[in-house]
Amino acid sequence: MTKKTLWMVLLLLTTLILPAQAMNMKPGKGVKVQPARATWNTGYFQEALVRKGLKELGFKVKKPKELQNPIFYQSVALGDVDYWTNGWFPNHDGQLPKGFYDKADKYGYVAKAGGLQGYLVSKKYADKYNITSIDDFKRPEVKKAFDANGDGKADLVACPAGWGCETVISHHFDVYDLANDINPIKASYSASMAETLARYASGDPVFFYTWAPNWTIFKLKPGEDVVWINVPYIAPKASQEPGRERMTASGIEGAVSDPVKLGFVVSDIQVVANKKFAEGNPAAKKFFEIFTLPLADINEQNTRMENGEKSQRDIERHADEWIAKNHATWDRWLTAARQAAQ
Repeated sequence: MTKKTLWMVLLLLTTLILPAQAMNMKPGKGVKVQPARATWNTGYFQEALVRKGLKELGFKVKKPKELQNPIFYQSVALGDVDYWTNGWFPNHDGQLPKGFYDKADKYGYVAKAGGLQGYLVSKKYADKYNITSIDDFKRPEVKKAFDANGDGKADLVACPAGWGCETVISHHFDVYDLANDINPIKASYSASMAETLARYASGDPVFFYTWAPNWTIFKLKPGEDVVWINVPYIAPKASQEPGRERMTASGIEGAVSDPVKLGFVVSDIQVVANKKFAEGNPAAKKFFEIFTLPLADINEQNTRMENGEKSQRDIERHADEWIAKNHATWDRWLTAARQAAQ
């Protein structure tokens, strides 16, 4: 074959391949997808984004089913739903049914080490009283400064009865002997945090439990307004024992120390999908693997919901605005997903 003939053959192949590539802009065409989402609204944003990504890849994505954690993990293993973006690991490990990883798996990191929990204190007062640990609230001058109701104890915005975090906080009160020093406020969390914001705005000290992603640490920024503090030592509940090593974390912005002993298991937020669906749809699988969000972006969107923009229409608009602002990243994800399907 002459060089001229070889060149003509390559040119012909190129003209044949390019239209095929163009047709593959919608590798999910004809595939129906049933997503799920968690019952907590701080996870709605990433659900909307991934759903929009799959739609751009041609998948026919249904309205998400809102499920409690254990029900979702049963459902995705059975293939009744295809995926969700709300896996917290290792926090959710104990909720997985037997043989789960034979039928489903985790993909990528929506937010690696994004699932934080712990105690925060006003930075101004942490500096003033040298507060580095929840144990410092045993000191009389610290208790007095944080005592808003005059009962002789520091006031902590804790978790309402029935929340998972309530049992961990109660465990901390037992193992660290805090019952005589700290008053855990278990009323409505949103109402309690609204009062906390008002106290902070008035210059008063604040002390509260929170988690991330969450609007609380967008309005009260760790490192600027508040600081994450330590527990005295790591003493997990039996259910936390498998995640013992992840109860101490490094590189946490706004922590009083590095590493910081949070006393709660730090989780990775991940997509969880049915294996048969993921393996049969490589474009979707690839999108799951590479989709990721800065924690600050999730916190910012969560704050917009807390401020009243909480309808499904609002959430869809938030997702569209994020895509427009980050179009280069978004397009790169879609391109990688389409290439994976070739």
